[in-house]
Amino acid sequence: MTQHLGFLLYPGLTQLDLTGPFEVLSRMPDATVHLIWKQPGVVTGDTGLGLVATSGFDDCPPLDLVFVPGGGGQIALMEDDAVLDFLAARGAAARWVTSVCTGALVLGAAGLLRGYNAATHWAFQPLLAIFGARAVDERVVVDRNRITAGGVTAGIDFGLRVVAEIAGADAARTIELALEYDPAPPFGCGHPRRAPAELVAAVRAQFAERYAVREDQLRRLVARAAAR
Repeated sequence: MTQHLGFLLYPGLTQLDLTGPFEVLSRMPDATVHLIWKQPGVVTGDTGLGLVATSGFDDCPPLDLVFVPGGGGQIALMEDDAVLDFLAARGAAARWVTSVCTGALVLGAAGLLRGYNAATHWAFQPLLAIFGARAVDERVVVDRNRITAGGVTAGIDFGLRVVAEIAGADAARTIELALEYDPAPPFGCGHPRRAPAELVAAVRAQFAERYAVREDQLRRLVARAAAR
């Protein structure tokens, strides 16, 4: 039976958050990936790359999996009721609810991570607690039917884990080999556990403004929901 996988596109997403999982999951047997935005058409990522939404919110088929990538444009999504309502409705009906990087914050804003263990980019992990999720500092976190991953490049690991959950480990191994997924980071500093402290501080400072904006948004959203 065909699995319908819904990938949310939006202006300002980080393309590798989406294209890494897409490259893996589009190869999964009996899977159809739908690239979804409010209406079909070109959506521009945060580095200027254009991606094409194939479905709009109104004509999107029933989904077995909902996926949200991260990126700077994610900040605007958390103020967009049409997006949050779409995710809440489709997430409630899907077999799997998933994200990479700060896409987890969008799931949280849509009320889809309360009470779940979850991952996101290392610089934004403390924000998960605002909407009732439990941050886990792992590359990929599976908690019941929620599968979330860390930042950007974790999307490939995420995709392989999703394939294993849906189609089995042999299918995931086959895709991993076909893609020659054999990472060998040249500097070995891709996570704070391995990076020099001064480098971690410098990169954290780059994210400070976005962190503050996201924290304020999430607290306002939670307060608004509590007041209803």
